[in-house]
Amino acid sequence: MAQSPDRDPYPDALRACALLVVVLGHWVATLPRLVDGRLVETDHLLGIWDAAGVLTWLVQVVPLFVFVSAAVSAGSVERRLRDGRQAQWWAARALGLARPTVTYMAALVLLAALSLFTGGRLLAVFNQSLTIHLWFLLMLLTVQALLPWCLRLDARFGLRAVLGLVAVAAVLDVVRAQAWTPQALRWLGRGVADSAAGIAWINMLLVWLVPQQLGIAWKRGRFGGVRAGVGLLLLGAAWLALAMASGYPVAMVGVALAGNNMLPPTLALVGVMWLQAGAVLAFEPLARRLLARRALGRLIAVLGALGMPLYLWHKLAELPAAWLGERLGLPIDAGSPGEPGFWVGRLGWIGLCLLVVAPLVALVVRFELRRTRQVPAVEDLWETLAGGLALYLGLASALVWGVWPGAVVGLACVALASRQLRRRGNG
Repeated sequence: MAQSPDRDPYPDALRACALLVVVLGHWVATLPRLVDGRLVETDHLLGIWDAAGVLTWLVQVVPLFVFVSAAVSAGSVERRLRDGRQAQWWAARALGLARPTVTYMAALVLLAALSLFTGGRLLAVFNQSLTIHLWFLLMLLTVQALLPWCLRLDARFGLRAVLGLVAVAAVLDVVRAQAWTPQALRWLGRGVADSAAGIAWINMLLVWLVPQQLGIAWKRGRFGGVRAGVGLLLLGAAWLALAMASGYPVAMVGVALAGNNMLPPTLALVGVMWLQAGAVLAFEPLARRLLARRALGRLIAVLGALGMPLYLWHKLAELPAAWLGERLGLPIDAGSPGEPGFWVGRLGWIGLCLLVVAPLVALVVRFELRRTRQVPAVEDLWETLAGGLALYLGLASALVWGVWPGAVVGLACVALASRQLRRRGNG
């Protein structure tokens, strides 16, 4: 599979690397727990090992994905804005997510149906885990719907638009913590961590718009080069140091519904965004030299083509991997970090997940390739809104309720969205 000669391989390589980090990170974080050789539950690595919080500064790569996606999409959205067809652009993106998600939801519904006849022990353990990663699709759809607005902000304000978003996010954290005095501001992070989100839930949108605004500015040449990259790396390091000193949680991935930097995103998470944008710039010359090699370019193209199937299906691989671990008596449950054999068990667990996910993704890709690949999206704004609403409801249902009953409701909604978002008479 060769890349188009006019396609920039660097953004594709960044997205491919981000995808691999997400997949491996999810597998490492899932800790199967066995009693008498039978799986009874799963733990999360962050829930039992506080030191793992620092690792999330590296594996929380969603900002990088948003940053790169905005840079890649900016040109096509600008053309659609000039033609007055921005709604069709978003409809095409939503349709591109909905169609493969229908297949995934259908598999989950089939799994739920089969569990009725088999007792569903493993499905009960992994019920929420098989849909939790769909949050990313919801977030990405939302920020991309606002990409035309972000382009206009960049055209008018440049990098000041980025600073404005960060400033508003900071104000919301201050309001959340009620940090009205210098002493309270000194411990802003502690106040945020100990307070209900309240109005700061707005940061579920604003903070994720920061990397999108940065990506647009990078694409338009408002900053760049190794020197700027090093500056952003230093800014990110200092930002995180100050955030930790003020009491913000260390982990950049949420395990519970409170006391983390994700639900909603906090000012601390912005520090990771600076680090990632800085790394993109600082390592760009080296990365482009490596990407000039034909073999690496082909690998990036393959990973790009497998991106959506791998992201959707990698969590499902955990269920058969756990079943295999049980049957083969492998040390997938090795206790806690620091205990003998823990990391050996992690390697064995990842090996099982890889063993399962490879044929699974191959089957999915083969199935998807047999469907009509190019399906024109609707152009009407109201049809786009109706399809988008159905897609949001479907993803949210699966996210909140898990496989049962979430995937059942989700399948109906996402299938409706897929039908609604395509131009009549196609696919």
